[in-house]
Amino acid sequence: MSGNEVVSTEPRREPRGSPVSRAALLAYLLLIVYASWFPFSGWRGAGLSPFTFLTLNMPQYWTGFDVVVNIIGYIPLGMLLVLAIYPWLRGIWAIIGAAVLGVLVSGIMEAVQTYLPSRVPSNLDFMTNSAGALVGAFIGLAGARSYLNESRLYQTRKRWFAPHASQGLVLLALWPLAQIYPVGYLFGHGQLLPILSGWLSRGLDTDIDLVAMLRPGKAMTSEQFLLSETVITACGMTGAVLTMLCLLNRGAPRTRLVLAMLAIGLLFKTLASSLQFTPANAFAWITPGAQGGFLIGVIMLSGLAFAPQVAQRRLAIATLLLSLLVVNTIPVNPYFSATLQGWVQGKFLNFNGAAQFLSLVWPLLAVWFLMLPSHKLNRVADRRR
Repeated sequence: MSGNEVVSTEPRREPRGSPVSRAALLAYLLLIVYASWFPFSGWRGAGLSPFTFLTLNMPQYWTGFDVVVNIIGYIPLGMLLVLAIYPWLRGIWAIIGAAVLGVLVSGIMEAVQTYLPSRVPSNLDFMTNSAGALVGAFIGLAGARSYLNESRLYQTRKRWFAPHASQGLVLLALWPLAQIYPVGYLFGHGQLLPILSGWLSRGLDTDIDLVAMLRPGKAMTSEQFLLSETVITACGMTGAVLTMLCLLNRGAPRTRLVLAMLAIGLLFKTLASSLQFTPANAFAWITPGAQGGFLIGVIMLSGLAFAPQVAQRRLAIATLLLSLLVVNTIPVNPYFSATLQGWVQGKFLNFNGAAQFLSLVWPLLAVWFLMLPSHKLNRVADRRR
């Protein structure tokens, strides 16, 4: 060994997996399950093997749209599988592992559809979904260096977000998608009581309206609707943004991130309204109540953007719970009911089912995440630094 050679005494850093990718994989699997088995009703046994679809002839009637949607729908699954199983499997083995897991997921989704009268298991869907997972695996492997270990994206995540923010980042990424499903009030997610009323009505064979049981007998006035929409919009917006703010490190560009989050959410809302109804309804969500609630939300966030993280977290929980309370105790907006008459779901029935699932559970998931003990551990670590 020459005298000029320098020997490094630092231990070699072992490659680590990506908690964000694993949390995103779990979330995407739940979306696939919901989209594949929606509407989860009428379960029955037909006396057939759940894997009979594998031996049937190819469907006679199919369109290129169906094939493309099936492939595209499973590409993110293949990408996330490659990133989630790293560093256990790498290179070609990661592609093989992701492809096998994609085939298993697709096969299970189709097999269970045997017991759903509203769904038809198809070997074409099975093959195209599996092909999508394989394509996604190749894409995931090609871009793995952009997401794992010492990549620029990983370094940005370390600078801007707290160590415990992995699940929160997935939650924040789902928030714009939750805007896709049409709801009666801007940011009015988590409207569970009407759905529970429908389930109870069918199960007990009688008309049950849980919303009517929780509100006064008198019909709501237009002023009450306006006030309710203002509260829902302001609290839903403030709770979602505070969820992000309490995950940020001190040097993160808070203002830019808040503006980006709101802009992306409203963009998804506008595009969804345009595609699901007509282009003329692209901005139908801009109502007087939504405008007032948005303005109040901006004022609240202006004062809370640099508040202590513990205060942001507690206020995020409080505003999300208040939004859930109001949105579940007021009747459906009659104007919104009239607008829904023009909604034609068509080929996007399954996608709309997954979007509805996100709209229902997002605030509940956010409250659950904000109450995790990891926030307290991170606060102690900040004090020590």
